[in-house]
Amino acid sequence: MQSITTLEGRDNHVGELADIGIITTSDRASSGQYEDQGGPAILGFLEEAIKSPVNVHYRCVSDEQKTIEETLIELVDEIGCSVVVTTGGTGPAKRDVTPEATAAVCDRILDGFGEQMRAISLAFVPTAILSRQIGGTRGTCLIFNLPGRPKAIRETIDEIWRAVPYCVDLIEGPFIDMDLEVCNAFRPKSK
Repeated sequence: MQSITTLEGRDNHVGELADIGIITTSDRASSGQYEDQGGPAILGFLEEAIKSPVNVHYRCVSDEQKTIEETLIELVDEIGCSVVVTTGGTGPAKRDVTPEATAAVCDRILDGFGEQMRAISLAFVPTAILSRQIGGTRGTCLIFNLPGRPKAIRETIDEIWRAVPYCVDLIEGPFIDMDLEVCNAFRPKSK
């Protein structure tokens, strides 16, 4: 399942167009057994929080490591996404292989993403310690894994995204302007 959504930017904001990927990993959602709710939760955050124009590329794939890796590579290397956010497949179950797929395609792992996401989730549920979420970079793209449930996605992305625009700056991606009322993203003050 594939789609693209263009967020034009708000308040007549003009800027470099960024591409952002969303991947839902779920055997049941990808086969049509139920409607994906994780991808739309991420899209809802992006619509609320980002002021600059972006193209959002959505994929819903099965919990197969090779398929997840191929989809990550497509979104980064072929489409040119600056950020790819995954949802689902981060627990201890046998079919939860999203972190392995992410690690396999990343040049560098950014341990702080996984540490912070688990810390955020622990404030809500003790089972957050079972999560194996990670983050890393592939070239000029940041990739990170979110939990699968919409409520947990929003609890996590609302906090973790505060570091994302500056990370994208550091890896030489496009400037992503944020609505600071929704997401108070950090960037160091210019001298």
